[in-house]
Amino acid sequence: MRSCWRIHLAERASRDFFEIMAWTAANFGPRQAEVYAETLTLALTALSEGPEIPEVRKRDEIGEGIRTLHVARQGRKGRHFIVFRLADNQVIEVLRLLHDSMDLPRNVP
Repeated sequence: MRSCWRIHLAERASRDFFEIMAWTAANFGPRQAEVYAETLTLALTALSEGPEIPEVRKRDEIGEGIRTLHVARQGRKGRHFIVFRLADNQVIEVLRLLHDSMDLPRNVP
């Protein structure tokens, strides 16, 4: 039986999501923003299966307990990392949604 983890987006991660959507709509159009919102949402939903899914990487070089999941998965293209850590009671706390060209340690709280 699969365990079900709850996903909590920190305030900064929520802002990241909306900023990514606004930028995508401005640069690639509203339809592409919808497609990319779906890509991000699918990756976030995948985390509900737990932090040990195959695509997750432990990133202690960024900060103790930090993990990442790249959104490019299941045949979908993407250029962002979900940066998260584990919280109590099977909660995954998403700290940031960051472009893969960014300096992750500098942008993770």
